[in-house]
Amino acid sequence: MRRREGDGCPVAGALQVVGDKWTLLIVRDLARAPRRTTELIDALHPISSRTLVGRLRDMEQDALVERRDYGGSPPHVEYALTARGRLLLPMLDSLRQLGLALGCNECEDRREHLGDYCDACPRKQDARENSPVAPARQRDDSIVLL
Repeated sequence: MRRREGDGCPVAGALQVVGDKWTLLIVRDLARAPRRTTELIDALHPISSRTLVGRLRDMEQDALVERRDYGGSPPHVEYALTARGRLLLPMLDSLRQLGLALGCNECEDRREHLGDYCDACPRKQDARENSPVAPARQRDDSIVLL
């Protein structure tokens, strides 16, 4: 991510680290466990692989995530939150609470368009209990550059 010279304000500094659309969503998806790039692409649809890899590289440079390369063929790479990245979890929880308080309707929009709620949504569990089979989303098997 392109950095501007800071003015010494901690809020401005934090926003330079997390102030884009995808960073906190990536943190949300890595909060439970390390994930492979393809798992993140599936969870963050409609993010492009180019955008995701760029954000992951920026987050790695900011010491928010670590890249674990297990080698092999095909390559096995996972991303995990670092201790510094886990410092963002209380902010993520505050945003979740704010979204609930504001009556966020994105959950229903996501379900309508993608056939599923996001992993963090409490409605996901309710939907599993009330529906024997959730509609499947088409998988994009395009090449992911690492």
